[in-house]
Amino acid sequence: MKKWIIAVILVIVAIVGMSIKVYLTAMEPVKAAEKQAIKLAGNKVKFSEVNDFHIYNGLETVNVIEGKNKQGQKIIVWVPEKTKKVFVKKANSGLTKEQAIQKLADEKNPEKIISVRLGMEKNIPLWEIYYRSKDNLINYYYVDFETGEWLKQIENL
Repeated sequence: MKKWIIAVILVIVAIVGMSIKVYLTAMEPVKAAEKQAIKLAGNKVKFSEVNDFHIYNGLETVNVIEGKNKQGQKIIVWVPEKTKKVFVKKANSGLTKEQAIQKLADEKNPEKIISVRLGMEKNIPLWEIYYRSKDNLINYYYVDFETGEWLKQIENL
């Protein structure tokens, strides 16, 4: 009986170990992109802290960094992968996540909001809102980060 317990524990430890290894290997490209984006952004802004990093895949791939500069101001940096041109905006110069959601709620009637994230298309910083409608259909709603104007929507997928 002891041998069975030890064997089961070893199998569980091996599965957990392999899962961790797969996860870390899968995250290596994301970490490399983050490191490169922060390095490129460092030419325009000095971060005191980085709060979030994600990769936006729209018409083009854009790395998005949210953090604070040395003066303690919240900033957002967009770095398109092709051009490597760095766009820096103070977070308070555009819509907040909540304001973007409210804009969607004013125009549509979302059943469930799945995600809200920053992105960029054609050098325009934007909020991408991914939501489900009443018929459980997938929808995307894009709002200009600075003006709050509707840019485009993809509905009923």
